[in-house]
Amino acid sequence: MTVADRHSQGSTAWATTRDGRRLHTMRLPGPRTTGDRAAPTVVFEAGAGGSRSAWASVQSGVARFAPAVVYDRSGLGRSSPDPHGRTLARMADDLNAVLDHFAPGPFVLVGHSAGGPIVRLAASLRPGRIAGLVLVDPTDEAADVLFSRAFRQAERVTLGIGALAARLGLLGLAYRRLLAAAPAADVRRDLKQEGFTPLVLRTQRRQARTFLDELAAWRDAPPELGDIPVTVVSGGRPGDGMPASVRAAANASHARRAAQSPYGSHIIAEESGHYVPITEPDVVIDAVAAMLRPAGHDKQSPRGGD
Repeated sequence: MTVADRHSQGSTAWATTRDGRRLHTMRLPGPRTTGDRAAPTVVFEAGAGGSRSAWASVQSGVARFAPAVVYDRSGLGRSSPDPHGRTLARMADDLNAVLDHFAPGPFVLVGHSAGGPIVRLAASLRPGRIAGLVLVDPTDEAADVLFSRAFRQAERVTLGIGALAARLGLLGLAYRRLLAAAPAADVRRDLKQEGFTPLVLRTQRRQARTFLDELAAWRDAPPELGDIPVTVVSGGRPGDGMPASVRAAANASHARRAAQSPYGSHIIAEESGHYVPITEPDVVIDAVAAMLRPAGHDKQSPRGGD
């Protein structure tokens, strides 16, 4: 790779799914050890319409102490669409295909927003290689508000407006803050080219067709995480489409999620709304660093086998 070819998010590789789709990944190598042990690889899962670029600030910070991998889900970034739908099961299988590519692990999975359920399900399917989860303002089935008629109607309206804005080339205006916060020119370039297209909105709408119904089923039968350590980071402020009542409900669900883990932790990003990886990346970086430290969490040593 020449100097001109280097990217601030690392080197590109392609992970292959079981049905032959190729998923675009980027990896910053990071140190091979943390303390006296092998450093787990940290893998990031973006929110509903997010690509690898949404994690740029967090990824670069995490790469100071561990290998850090970002990727694009099917239909986002540089990964081709999935012709068979975007159910939670398929998205979790795709994430496990990325982990297979970077095997053997162990891995710490970091999921933002809708990425939270995806990493939970992926971890439950292959728990032996998961050293921990960091859920960043995640969508969680314990929040009753998600299943109200008003919430679902608001989601449909938002996606419809977004689709129209994408067709008119105006969607990027709604995400000026994301572009401004990009830590490098190459990340801003990628976002401008890939982040606000009609394909992104089509993918979001395909995900939304089943997402809430599937999540509702988890209220009775959630993915089993066993003793996997879980840290949940909540935004501390309303905004970003979340009024105070929704913020309170979300944070209550986050506290409950952390309490389900025998090694759970709940952190409030006091200066942030929903987009914590953009507004307070250091909070997420510190949460991942704490997950990788063996002191105080004996169960957070690398886990062997599947």
